[in-house]
Amino acid sequence: MNVAILGCGYVGLEFGRQLTDRGHDAIGVRRSDAGIERIEDAGFEAVQADITDADSLEAVPDVDAIVFAASSGGRGAEAAREVYVEGLETAIEHFGERETPPERLVYTSSTGVHGDHDGDWVDEETPIEPTTEKTEVLAEAERIALERPPEHGFDGTVARYAGLYGPDRYRLERYLEGPVTEGYLNMVHRDDAAGAVRYLLEEDLARGEVVQVVDDEPVEKWAFADWLADECGVERPPKQTKADRLKDDVSEAARRRILTSKRCSNAKLRDLCYEFAYPTYRDGYRDAIADYRSE
Repeated sequence: MNVAILGCGYVGLEFGRQLTDRGHDAIGVRRSDAGIERIEDAGFEAVQADITDADSLEAVPDVDAIVFAASSGGRGAEAAREVYVEGLETAIEHFGERETPPERLVYTSSTGVHGDHDGDWVDEETPIEPTTEKTEVLAEAERIALERPPEHGFDGTVARYAGLYGPDRYRLERYLEGPVTEGYLNMVHRDDAAGAVRYLLEEDLARGEVVQVVDDEPVEKWAFADWLADECGVERPPKQTKADRLKDDVSEAARRRILTSKRCSNAKLRDLCYEFAYPTYRDGYRDAIADYRSE
């Protein structure tokens, strides 16, 4: 299987490593010189191209599947639209018009499209209710990822990621120092974020469908912070309610994020028989905690 990873960053690099370890061919696509160097350091082919520029994408060879894993770099809704909507449309049209189009597209989205559910469970059948301009863009991109590929003879899949963590993104100090605001955490380790997409492609699953990629156990932030502090051998951090947090000067987008609470189910991914490397945060944070204690 030949796979092009468009926007080959944090998860994409791990995805490429997993593919090559299993005998597949991975092609990482990034715009910057630094991004190309990281792909080459990860041990697979790198192509320099801009996903929003169809002519630039000519440099990417024909592939069996495309994984659209680009990031807008934490910028606002306008930048997100340029990448997730315009870039995705450009990629679908460009590869779809080739003499040998791909068979699959996987678009990596976010569970942020669900909006607030007051701590209730949500799954792939739950109507999405984006609460910020950026998550509205992500919801539009999900629709494009499912509707546009069939117009060109291939299928789209949406892999809806929970909060990513893993090497270089454990953010221990954020929870150990506090204050920690109440609410739920929905998480998935980087290796499983990559592994789930690899599995869906290898097993040819979830064509034309959405799959939530989240671990087994959403956890209340206060409980997670206390567990982490206990495991690291430090005092438990101070806590604050959402009302306390909102007394600070926060943007409207931040306010909506603070008020958003939900628990994301991975029942569908489990039913598809994906085996997690890190089923819960307890498994995923083990190495980070050991490193912290050793220091």
